[in-house]
Amino acid sequence: MRAALQAVKDELRKRRHDSLPEQGAWLRSVVAGYFAYHAVPTNSQALCAYRHHILSLWRRSLERRSQKAGVTWVKMDRLAAKWLPPPIVLHPWPEDRFGVKPPR
Repeated sequence: MRAALQAVKDELRKRRHDSLPEQGAWLRSVVAGYFAYHAVPTNSQALCAYRHHILSLWRRSLERRSQKAGVTWVKMDRLAAKWLPPPIVLHPWPEDRFGVKPPR
């Protein structure tokens, strides 16, 4: 997770002055891709942590766009609700997935 967050941080630095819809759409694809791979049962706490860290990195990046007052967490919660997918488990338990026997 640390390497993935560092890569997102570096890319956010490059995309800092893009518009919010562009940043939101890009972050949605990043988070959805991470969830598609790591959203297994019993990993929901790590998914929540990843989404929170992404939101925190995005907030820091937006705060560095100007010298005005910082971006509040209320605004970030609205942006997260609009752009970031919620952390849900996408994959079934292994015994449910591999235990299926095809008809002969």
